[in-house]
Amino acid sequence: MPRMPRDEDFDSTLALLRDPYGLISKRCRHYGTDLFETRLLLRRTICMTGPETAELFYDQERFVRRGAAPGRVQKTLFGRGGVQGLDDEAHRHRKQMFMALMTPERIQHLGELSAEQWRIQARNWASMDRVVLYDEVQEILTRAVCAWAGVPLPEKEVRRRTAELTALFDSAGATGPRHWWSRLSRKLSDKWVSDIVEQVRAGRLDLPEQSPARVISTWHGPDGQMLSPRIAAVELLNILRPTVAVSVFITFTAHALHQFPACRQKFRANDGYLECFVQEVRRWYPFFPAVMARVRREFEWKGYRFPRGRRVVLDLYGTNRDPRAWDAPEEFWPERFQGWDGSPFRFIPQGGGDHHRNHRCPGEWITTELMKVACEFLTEQIVFDVPDQDLRIDMSRLPALPKSRFVISNVRPDER
Repeated sequence: MPRMPRDEDFDSTLALLRDPYGLISKRCRHYGTDLFETRLLLRRTICMTGPETAELFYDQERFVRRGAAPGRVQKTLFGRGGVQGLDDEAHRHRKQMFMALMTPERIQHLGELSAEQWRIQARNWASMDRVVLYDEVQEILTRAVCAWAGVPLPEKEVRRRTAELTALFDSAGATGPRHWWSRLSRKLSDKWVSDIVEQVRAGRLDLPEQSPARVISTWHGPDGQMLSPRIAAVELLNILRPTVAVSVFITFTAHALHQFPACRQKFRANDGYLECFVQEVRRWYPFFPAVMARVRREFEWKGYRFPRGRRVVLDLYGTNRDPRAWDAPEEFWPERFQGWDGSPFRFIPQGGGDHHRNHRCPGEWITTELMKVACEFLTEQIVFDVPDQDLRIDMSRLPALPKSRFVISNVRPDER
C-alpha cells in the first residue's frame, strides 16, 4: 500500500489562511499526487484536488458531512442544524424542501425582482461621485430576495439586515473583530428569522403558499414534525444568505466585463454567449475555496488508506482550473462552455455531484440567473466609468474580491 504524502508542516492552518484558494493544488503539485495529509486546527486532514477526487468525495457510501465543518463555520456561515450537516435520508428529505423552491418560474421571478432593484438603485448612483459596486449589490440582492422569499423588510431595517446577512459569508472566514461580527450577525439573524417563522405558524403573517418563508416554516421532517423555529430560521437564512453572497460573483462579472471588453461585443451576436460568459466567470474567479466531509467507514482508494472519521477537504477552486479537465484553464475563455458536457465533477464552483442527492448547492440556477440580470443591466441599461483603482484579486481574503471592490463613477442611462 503506497504511503499517502504527508505535508512537511506540522500544521497547515496558518498557511491555508494565507492562501485559502491555492494551497491545496500547489502542494498536490509539489508532491506529485491528487491528495496529501496534513493537520488543520491540529486535526489530521486529507486534502484533495481534481475531478477524480471530486467524484470520490461525493460518494455518499464513503463520506458524511456530520461533524465535518469546524465550529467557527457552523456558528457563522451555515448555522447549526442546517442541511449542510445532514446525511442520508435526513439530508435527502431536507434537500427536497429546497429543490421544490427552484422551479424555473420562481427563479425567473427572483430575477425580475432583482432587475427592478437594479433600476431603482442606478437612479441613486447618478448623483454619487463613486459607487462601490460590491456594497451596492448586497443591498440590491437583500431587497430582492426578501421580497421573493416573503420575508418582511421595513425600509428602516434594510441597511441593518443587509449588513447582517453579508457578515454571515463575508466575515465568516476572517479572524479577530470581523469574525466576531459574523458570529453576532448569526445570532441576530437567527432571532430575526425565528420571529418570522413564529408569525407564519401563528397566522399573523399571511404569505403565498409557495413562498420560501411559508414552505420552510411549515415543512415537516421525516418524523412528521415541523422543524423547530430555530432550525427553520437557519434554513430560511440558507435561502437569504447565499443569494446575497451572489454579490461576489456579480462583482467578478463587472470585473470580467472590464478586463475582457471583447466579450461585450458577443452578447448580441450570439444568443447563447451570455450563459457561457457567466459560467466562465464562475469557473475562472475564486468563490468558495473548499468543502469538507468525514470518512464514513475505512476504505482504500488507489491503494491509499482513508481511516474512519478522518476529515477530508476537497479543493473547489483548483478543480475548476485543473488542466486535466480544461484546456488552457488559466485563460478566460467563455467559448469553452459551448457544447460543454455538464460534468458534475469537473465544474464545481458551488459543489459537485447531483443536486437532489448530493450536497451540491440547490441555488446554482439562482446564481446564474442573477448574474445574467446583472450582466445585461451593466451592458445595456447604464453607462459608467471605471476610475483608476486596485483591481487585483485579493486571494488571501475570504471571499476573494478585487481590492477596490470594483468602483464605478459617472453613472448614467445608456441612451444608445
